[in-house]
This record gives sequence, C-alpha cells and structure tokens, in this order.
Amino acid sequence: MVKEAVEEAKKSAAEAKEAETDTDETTETSEKVENEEADETAKDTEKKSGKKLFGKKKDKKDEKIEELTDKLTRQMAEFDNFRKRTEKEKSQMYEVGAKDIIEKILPVVDNFERGLDAVKEEDKEDPFVQGMEKVYKHLLTTLEGIEVKPIAAVGQPFDPNFHNAVMHVEDENFGENIVAEEFQKGYTYRDSVVRHSMVKVAN
Repeated sequence: MVKEAVEEAKKSAAEAKEAETDTDETTETSEKVENEEADETAKDTEKKSGKKLFGKKKDKKDEKIEELTDKLTRQMAEFDNFRKRTEKEKSQMYEVGAKDIIEKILPVVDNFERGLDAVKEEDKEDPFVQGMEKVYKHLLTTLEGIEVKPIAAVGQPFDPNFHNAVMHVEDENFGENIVAEEFQKGYTYRDSVVRHSMVKVAN
C-alpha cells in the first residue's frame, strides 16, 4: 500500500511539472508573438509618421514659384504705397498752387473795399458805384465757393494762429486781449490760413 502511494505521488508530481513546463512555453510563445506584432505596428506607425512629418521634398520649380510669388506681392505693396504717396503729394501741390493764386487775388478785394468805403453817401446811388459793388459781391461769392472765408477779428479774442498784432492799446471798452481794430482783413482757404488779419489788440 505504501509503495503504491509513493508511486502515485511521483506520477502526480511528474504530471504537474510537465503541465507547468507547457504553460511556460505557451506564455513565452504568446509573449514572443505579441512583441513581434508590437514591433510591426511600431514600424508601420513610424513609416506613416515619417510620411506625414516630412512629406514629399519640394523641388526647385516649387521653390522658384514661391520666390517669384513673394517678390510680386512685395512689388505690388510697394506700388500701392507709391500711388498713395503720389496722390497725397498731388493734393498738397494743388493746395499750394491754389493758395498762391488766392494770395494774388486778395489785394484786388482790398482795393474794392477801399474804393467802396471812400464813396460818399450821396454818390452810392450812382450806377457806376452800384456796378462796382455788384462786381465786388460777385468776387466774394466766387471766393466763398472755393472755400475762401474771411477771418473774424474785431471783438474776438486775439489768436496768433489767425491774427497778426501790429498795435496795442489800453481801452476800457474792450476786455483783456481782445481785438479792437482790424487794419487788413485775413482769409482762410479750407483749413489753412492764406493771410493773417492785421489787427490792434486791446489790454
């Protein structure tokens, strides 16, 4: 009985060891297969990533096209800036020319005013005087139509941007730094002064 029991125990131990060996071999084979599959997957991923990251290398023709496109874009921008600058300069030249002509016309306006101021009251109904007054008014209307306007002076605060003070007087009838009298009328063209008003400033 004891002998049979010992034989049975040896047999069971041998079977158990054989089963354990088979399990290890199966596990090792499975791990090997999994590692091989992982390597293949990694290689595929690397190939795909390489294609996406690096892509197809540009040839010289594409590089030349990009270079010429960039050059053309820069030249177009430079031409646009040149066109804008030229238009601005032309506008400035026009204003300078217009101001020069207006300056030459203003003495004619001054002479009309002096002549009309010198007319006696009884002569104002004379057809010649009335004709000169109509010409004078027409001239002022024309100047106003091109945005030439007289500068307000008498009774206004002295402003060196518009007035040229040639005299100073103490007068209680005027406030401090007020224009008391205008010797020569000033004019503006659009937003710039063509001629400053020549004035006397009080206090």
